[in-house]
Amino acid sequence: MKLLVVVDMQNDFIDGSLGTKEAVEIVSNVEKKIEEFRKNGDAVIFTRDTHNENYLSSQEGKNLPVEHCIKGEKGWQISSLLSVGDSLIFDKPAFGSIELAEYVATLKDLEEIVLVGLCTGICVISNAIILKAKLPEVPVVVDSSCCACVTPESHKTALEAMKLCQIKVI
Repeated sequence: MKLLVVVDMQNDFIDGSLGTKEAVEIVSNVEKKIEEFRKNGDAVIFTRDTHNENYLSSQEGKNLPVEHCIKGEKGWQISSLLSVGDSLIFDKPAFGSIELAEYVATLKDLEEIVLVGLCTGICVISNAIILKAKLPEVPVVVDSSCCACVTPESHKTALEAMKLCQIKVI
């Protein structure tokens, strides 16, 4: 079985408070990837950046003082252009999810983990590295055509850093 992890494809990261044109441009690619995995009978899991109303007073909020992904608000929701269906969703208060990695480690016959989503240089790279550390013998792949970052340059930098960590970039 292959697993697709769709990282933080939420309104605030696409066209909301932290949105970019690059994020908007990958939405259809991500939906095609979700459809491909489901057609093949493979698993799809989503992550959702999740903050509370006190976000600006948190350590992350002090370093990135832009309210985003406040639980229950429109910006927190996964884009309606994506087919979530009955997929598991992991709400995560930080960039990467240890809970996600622990869950993925319980899956049987896992051949490959593919990550797509936002933001390449923050949440995608964090989850890819956590998954690679938890499951060092399972190939971890990032589809660069289904990821975007704050800038095209930071996207490229993150992809190169992941390659150094033995994460395959396609």
